[in-house]
Amino acid sequence: MKMKELLLFLSCVLCVSADGQHEDIGIIACSDSDGEMMYGLDGEEIGYADFNKQKFIYPQPPFIDPFKYVEGTYEQAVTFQQICRANLKVVREAMKDFPPKHIAPSAVMIYTRDEVEFGQENTLICHVTGFYPAPVNVSWTKNGQKVTGSSINVPYLNKDGPFTQISRLQFTPQLGDVYSCTVKHLALTQPETRLYDVQASAQSNPGVGPAAFCGVGLTVGLLGVAAGTFFLIKGNECS
Repeated sequence: MKMKELLLFLSCVLCVSADGQHEDIGIIACSDSDGEMMYGLDGEEIGYADFNKQKFIYPQPPFIDPFKYVEGTYEQAVTFQQICRANLKVVREAMKDFPPKHIAPSAVMIYTRDEVEFGQENTLICHVTGFYPAPVNVSWTKNGQKVTGSSINVPYLNKDGPFTQISRLQFTPQLGDVYSCTVKHLALTQPETRLYDVQASAQSNPGVGPAAFCGVGLTVGLLGVAAGTFFLIKGNECS
């Protein structure tokens, strides 16, 4: 979706109370050249229409029970896009004298999905939130060289209005490697970059130090118990 084009977003939120409160959200967005339709529940993406593959995609993890909407959901998304573009023409005419609203990302974070172990495959996550309009552009480097193969999810609308988007990069941590994710957005005067130093991250993880400290503490404690028992026996013998 080209960021310079006027976008139209429609969303609805439905709260359902059972044992607790859940938030169901649907997003329809369009521009002159692209479109989006996404459904989510409690901050997680359930499914979205892929207009290039011409089908509805369910990016759900394998450990949950699979869920799908009724047949014809993709065809419904195509119809909604036609309506959205018709509405976009009306909005563009009505707002032609108003300057566009741009909000820079409020936070850009980089972290790993799992605890770092050298030589073990992991996932780097670049989490961008608090921006408007969508989307952002995220690029990755390893030791200063651009890398490919990353993925990025469909922009997700936050409760307060701005968007969140997450890019992921599969990597294998090796000592000395430094990764970065760079975020570009209309509201940023210059790209924002976050670094991930594999060595610094590994040193900050709990390791041998705390385990050794606990082992020493346990040993000292056992020696104390043994010494107390020895003097107790000696005292009884003297009496």
